[in-house]
Order: sequence, then C-alpha cells, then structure tokens
Amino acid sequence: MTPAELTGQARSHVVEVAELGVALHREVVAPFIAMRQMALAAGIDLLPASAFRDFARQLAIWNGKYAGHRPTVGADGAPLDVTRLAPVERVAAILRWSALPGASRHHWGTDLDLYDRGAVAPEVGPRLDPAEYAEGGRFARASAWLEQHAAHFGFFRPYRGRRSGVQGEPWHYSFAPVAHRASRAFDVATLRDALAAAPLAGKEAVLGALDTIYARYVARIDLF
Repeated sequence: MTPAELTGQARSHVVEVAELGVALHREVVAPFIAMRQMALAAGIDLLPASAFRDFARQLAIWNGKYAGHRPTVGADGAPLDVTRLAPVERVAAILRWSALPGASRHHWGTDLDLYDRGAVAPEVGPRLDPAEYAEGGRFARASAWLEQHAAHFGFFRPYRGRRSGVQGEPWHYSFAPVAHRASRAFDVATLRDALAAAPLAGKEAVLGALDTIYARYVARIDLF
C-alpha cells in the first residue's frame, strides 16, 4: 500500500460492498463473505458495524473526543470527562479506545468491527461494549463462534488487552494476510507526515510523544 492508503488519505485499495454497506480492501471481500456465509449457516447474521474508515472520519472522531463532545470511557469502562485532564493525560485516555487519525487499522480496509444483526433490534444497533460480547451478552454466541472459526478464514483479534495499550475489543477482527503486509509498510515517519498538516486537537501533546504512542498503541498488537 502507498503512504496515502496506509493513512486513510486515499481509498484506491478499497471497494464498496453494497450488501454489507461498507468498504473493504479488495482482498478482504471474498474471505469475509465466505466467513459470513458459514456464520449464517450457524444462525449468526455477522455484519460489520464499521470497516474502512478514512483519515477525515478518524480525525472527526478524535477531535470530538478530545473536545469532550463524544463520550469517552476509562480503562474500567466508566464514563470519563476528558476535559478535566491535562493534554498528555487526555491523549492517553482517548488512545485506550480510539486510534489517532492516520494510525487506525481501519484505514487499511482490513479491519472490521463485527456484530450479530440477528441479536439486536435494527433501531438500537450495537454499542460495541465488551459486556455485549461477554457471557450472557447479546453477542456472546457470535463472539464464541468467531473465536472458534475466524482464523480459518484469515481473521484474528489484534486487541485482546494483553500487549497493546489499546483496551480489549472483542468485536475487532483483522484480515491477517493483508494487515500484516500493511503493518510492515507502516512506520512512525509515515504517521508523522500524515499528521503534519492536520488540524488535530491536542497536536502538540501527540507529536511530542509520537514515538512512544506508535510503539505502544500502533505497533504492538496481540497476534494470537
């Protein structure tokens, strides 16, 4: 992938998948459709709540959270008022759950936030809350199915809350064959270039700690 594709500033690597309502990397479409069909046979209507997300969208999410206009929670899942935090602390709090624009794996079109459409009312939708995927949660069955079968189709969970600074995300799956290629091509210099001219909230705090942020929240993932 090119630097623009890696950082979500181009979409030449993704295609729109009308039946899913999202865009995916062109090499991810067939494996995901195959996995979805197998899940349907098991009574699970597996859909992405989110897939490809461009730089502008990730920037809007980040800036909204930094300003306190979007909800942010702490490591314990409780609501957090980030406006009471110093810039460095605010950046760290947001990074537990949300990637920097330019650094999101969703930019690659390889990563999807998955849920079972059959387990939720259309007007409600998924919250992407760990409790929904835990035992007794409405997506617990889908989560167990994915844990058992996703690897067969090339998908894995990059955020299990073990190695990365990102909190565990049981809904987040990544297509390894393409994502690993993208990860090897991506580096902190590419991220720094993407952020250079961006109207990023908390930019001084982010750039001042970018090497550490990259190492902890971007490069370090759970492989198994």
